[in-house]
Amino acid sequence: MKPLRVILVMIEPPLPFGHATTRWSYVLLKGLVQRGHRVTAFAAPSKPQAIDEVKALFPSPEYDLRCHAHPIRNRLRSKWETLRRPCSYMFSSSLRRELGTELEHGFDLLHLEGTWAGWLGQGNDISRSVLNVHNLYAIDLPSQAPRGLGQKLRTTLQRRAESRLLRTYPMLMTVTPRLRRAVRAIAPMTPVHVVPLALDLALYPFVPSERRPPQPVISMIGSMDWYPSRSAAVRLITRLWPAIKQRVPKARLRIVGRNARSALADYLGRSDLEIAENVVSTRPYFEAASVLLYAPARGSGMKVKVLEAFAYGVPVVTTTDGVEGLPAQDGVHVGLCDDDSGLIERAVLLLDDRARQEQQRKAARQLLEQYCDANVALDAVERCYAHILARRAELAA
Repeated sequence: MKPLRVILVMIEPPLPFGHATTRWSYVLLKGLVQRGHRVTAFAAPSKPQAIDEVKALFPSPEYDLRCHAHPIRNRLRSKWETLRRPCSYMFSSSLRRELGTELEHGFDLLHLEGTWAGWLGQGNDISRSVLNVHNLYAIDLPSQAPRGLGQKLRTTLQRRAESRLLRTYPMLMTVTPRLRRAVRAIAPMTPVHVVPLALDLALYPFVPSERRPPQPVISMIGSMDWYPSRSAAVRLITRLWPAIKQRVPKARLRIVGRNARSALADYLGRSDLEIAENVVSTRPYFEAASVLLYAPARGSGMKVKVLEAFAYGVPVVTTTDGVEGLPAQDGVHVGLCDDDSGLIERAVLLLDDRARQEQQRKAARQLLEQYCDANVALDAVERCYAHILARRAELAA
C-alpha cells in the first residue's frame, strides 16, 4: 500500500526481549518503517533505564521514537485517576501534550497498541484510529478470586473500563479468533481484524540437537505478575510435577519468571524444584529445557513464552488456552490436553523419547514460521489500515 503517516502508541517500548508484548512492538515499529510508512511512535516505559536501550535500537533520524517514563504519582490524584480511568496513570502529561501536537500536525492513522493505550485516543478523530487488544480482562479475571475489597474494586473498574474502551473505537484489532469473538460480544457492531503476535524469528536460533539437555528437565517460564502464568506454575508444582517425578525419577523441575520467587514463596526450599526470578535473559533457560510445560487455568491471547519455546525448538506441553491463536495439533506440534492426567502423560512421553522431542520441536518451529512471521502479521496490519481508509472514503463520498 502507499506510504502512510502513522502515529503509533505503545504502552512499553519496543524491545526484542522485554515485556511479552514488546517483542511484537519491536517487529511492528521496525516493519512499518521498512515498508515505507512515516511513523512517529510513542512509548511509556515503566523502567526509565529502558529508554537508552530502545533509542540505540531505533536511532534517529531513521526512527522517530519518543519515550515518556511513567510520571511520579501523587497518591490522592492517582486514586482519583484510577477511579476515572483505570491504568491511565502510566501516561504522563508530557506524553499527552506531545501526542496531541503530532496529531494536530496531521496523520493518516492512529494505531494504539494495548487496551489501556485507548485512553490516549479519546478526544481525537477516532475515525482514523485502531485499538489493538492483546487480551481481555473479561476472560482473564473471573478465575482470580479478589483479595479484599480494594482488589475487587480494581477488578470491577478494569472490566468496565475495558468494555468502555472497546465500544469507543470504530475499528479494532486483536490477536486470535477466540479474542475476536469475545470482543465482538462486547462491541457487536465494530469490525475486528485478527493480527497474530509476530516475533523476529532471526533472534531465536533453533537449538541444535547436540546442544539439548542430556538430563530430563521440565521448565515453565513466564511472568508471575500475570495470573495465567502464576496459576500455571502452581498447577505444575502441586498437581502435575509429583506424578511426573514418580514416573521419571531423574527429572528436574525449573520455574523461571518475573517475581517468581516472591509469587511462589510457599514452594521455596524443595530439593527437586529450582525457582529463578528476574533473570537477565531467558534464552539459557529455554536452551536447558527438555520440555516446557505451561498449563494455565485460564488466560486469553497468544502466550509469548509458548511462541518462544516453539522458536527455540523446545517441545511444549500445554492446554488449549496455551496455544490460542495457532492451529497446533496434539502429537504433531505440541502435547495438547486440558486435564491433568493428559498433561502428565504427554510430558512423560516426551521426556522418555528423544526422537519424539525432535519431531515435535521441528514441526512447531515450522508452524511458527508459517503463522507468526513478521511479514504475515504486517500484511494483516496493512489490511486493517486499508479497511479504515476505505470506510472513511465511503463516508466522504
